[in-house]
Amino acid sequence: MPLTLNDRQQELLDGLVALFVAEGFRQFTLGDLTVRLHCSKSTLYALGESKEQLVGNAVVHFFRTATAEVERRTALEDEPAARIQAYLTAVADALRPASAAFIEDIAAHPAARQAYARNTRIAARRVRELIDEGVSSGAFRAVHAAFVADTVASTMTRIQSGDVQRATGLRDAEAYEELAALVLRGVRS
Repeated sequence: MPLTLNDRQQELLDGLVALFVAEGFRQFTLGDLTVRLHCSKSTLYALGESKEQLVGNAVVHFFRTATAEVERRTALEDEPAARIQAYLTAVADALRPASAAFIEDIAAHPAARQAYARNTRIAARRVRELIDEGVSSGAFRAVHAAFVADTVASTMTRIQSGDVQRATGLRDAEAYEELAALVLRGVRS
């Protein structure tokens, strides 16, 4: 994918992401996408040379956009517990519009699954940083931040894989909300 997109390509990528988030992506052919997005195949190929690459680029864009919003919302908070709450709530909010079809399609698509897994690892590292900040400031009890972050990462991986939804019935966004509440109860003094 080009590093710099023109306005039309950015609009098209945003539209592609919105379509995939709402309906999933496995069922679409390139022809279907050109009809739904009102563009030519050559315009679509500017975003990816194949459907495989197009899906991968769209999913990466979804997570990059979500990450930027999660970090923006986290930065608005000063208090360590509020930062963790803001971070995990923002993750939940970013995933809330994701249809079951989108999540299932990500799980079945190697490049998309890899992007979700990479984003999950980054999120777990970020939670560890936020916990470390809270412990250092005295806002949290002296917890083993690496252990808590590892537990969070394991739970995030289970959320990403669909295991949490199968076991509990919670959709990804709801599971992240519960995870935020659990972490905060565990780290507060």
